[in-house]
Amino acid sequence: MATGNGTPEAANGSGTVADAYTGNWVDRYAPAPLRPYFRLSRLDRPIGTWLLLLPCWWGLLLGMGFDGRVSWHDLWIAVGCAIGATLMRGAGCTWNDITDRHIDGSVARTRSRPIPSGAVSVPQALAWLVVQALIAFFILITFDTAAIILGIVALAPVAIYPFAKRFTWWPQIFLGIAFNWGALLAFAAHTGTLAWPAVALYLAGMAWTLFYDTIYAHQDKEDDALIGVKSTARLFGDNTPRWLLAFLVGCVALMTLAIITAYLPGQSPLALVVALAAPWAMGWHLSWQMRKLEMDDPDTCLMLFRSNRNAGLIPVPFLAVALFL
Repeated sequence: MATGNGTPEAANGSGTVADAYTGNWVDRYAPAPLRPYFRLSRLDRPIGTWLLLLPCWWGLLLGMGFDGRVSWHDLWIAVGCAIGATLMRGAGCTWNDITDRHIDGSVARTRSRPIPSGAVSVPQALAWLVVQALIAFFILITFDTAAIILGIVALAPVAIYPFAKRFTWWPQIFLGIAFNWGALLAFAAHTGTLAWPAVALYLAGMAWTLFYDTIYAHQDKEDDALIGVKSTARLFGDNTPRWLLAFLVGCVALMTLAIITAYLPGQSPLALVVALAAPWAMGWHLSWQMRKLEMDDPDTCLMLFRSNRNAGLIPVPFLAVALFL
């Protein structure tokens, strides 16, 4: 494991990152020269890709329910969003690690990342960022014009997010803006436009991000306090459960609103009922996370954060089945 700047293990890419999955595919199978770059993109920790991708799939399915159209092109939108989410999450993480390289070196959980450990230089990281962003752009231009415009605009919150924790106690809002943009983009890729259901779904995703990233931030609250980094975890403190409940209710209510406005008046009552099961089932999963939460146990916080892949997947089958009713 890389333990310091410029160690031989860091330089040859043999060291794992502290919060990566044990035995992940990057550490086991990726060619040694590529491992530091794959770790920079968090390919050894796929949860972030899921959290970026799932709002895309929500938006696509909601758009299909909104206009009642299903086509083979929608399959490409779903696949393209999956590839694009992997690439843009990688590019975003690369940018985040470039801007946070000095902070990451002061935090126990992050000092083993490729840049502070010395496995990747800043110029190398910038080149890797450009490669990922360019490939993602070529996928984006296969979508509708409205989606292309939204994809380009999305670069602004991605660029701002790493700096948010320096000037606001609510950096999770900026993460939510960036991570849920796919709900708007995929809806527009299918429908060719934006509508109020997509906006409500986007806001539901933001509430969800505030929920899971506040839990995530509790891992680092002691180190963050020492180096002056702000977060909702530090802001809420012992009141975190009350705030999490508010974010849970907001997520369920806003997704419910998105589905109702998308499905009425044109879709069948049965389709509406099945679609409405999506936010409520997801809400039960989030309530389970709240019951399990131990704010001072980093391992529990990380486990619950990772469980949000399952939470975000829950609406997908309900919204998919509703399309055929």
